[in-house]
Amino acid sequence: MMQDLRVERKGRLLAVKDLPTLPTVLDEVSKLVQDPASSTEQIAKVISKDQVLSAKVLKMVNSPIYGFPRRISTIQHALVLLGFNVIKGLIISTSVFDIMAKNMIGLWEHSLGCALACSSIAKIAGLKDPEEYSVAGLLHDLGKVVATVQLPELKEEIDVLLKEKELTYIEAEVEVMGFGHDRVNAWLSDHWHLPLRLREALAWHHRPKSAQHYPDMAAVVHIGDFLTRAFEVGSGGDDHISYLKPEALEILNLKLTDLEKVLDDLGQEFVELSDFRPED
Repeated sequence: MMQDLRVERKGRLLAVKDLPTLPTVLDEVSKLVQDPASSTEQIAKVISKDQVLSAKVLKMVNSPIYGFPRRISTIQHALVLLGFNVIKGLIISTSVFDIMAKNMIGLWEHSLGCALACSSIAKIAGLKDPEEYSVAGLLHDLGKVVATVQLPELKEEIDVLLKEKELTYIEAEVEVMGFGHDRVNAWLSDHWHLPLRLREALAWHHRPKSAQHYPDMAAVVHIGDFLTRAFEVGSGGDDHISYLKPEALEILNLKLTDLEKVLDDLGQEFVELSDFRPED
């Protein structure tokens, strides 16, 4: 019975007609990226055809999350600096911004904060391409948004349960839907053909040790989520500070004391990011 409900709800979650629409240029660009003969200039040209989208992406690129000392004014320059996977993540995040802001108050701020924290954690852990970790932080709660839009009646049940019991958001999701937003993240990643590194971060950020290929991605987002909640940046849907699993620190070869510098830096950076919106 529960299995049948899970299948039915997965079908409703992934009903294409109701899913947040990703810009059509994303398909065109994805095909270009798979062709080794394509140039960065060609990819940038396709993205730049959508002027509204380009403006939003450049605003994200120039946000405090990335901290570039000089303004990045072209998509081509952004692609050279950040790579396609990061730009793709930014396109997805700006595409769901409206839906996120309208349906879950505080989740956009929480996601931005997590992106910032993930970048700092990746740097202190000595990981390459910290921008890829930050985009994973930005998208780590995407499943909550899509579940809210696609299964609104269940969202109401989740909210009621959170008021009645001392549960975390993911515990309430599992009790009501039979699965959490981490599972929804995995389905969406497959549906939107997201890179495996990003999929692992989104699907396993609550259980980083279960990530088979890139546990470092999942561990960074797990710690980033914890720090963002500890600083009370935005809202992840409940008032709890998530439990910091020691395995996440072990995967990254970090100690608790290593996080002290991250904490010192994040305090001010969270303040600078507090009013940022991609559409202002």
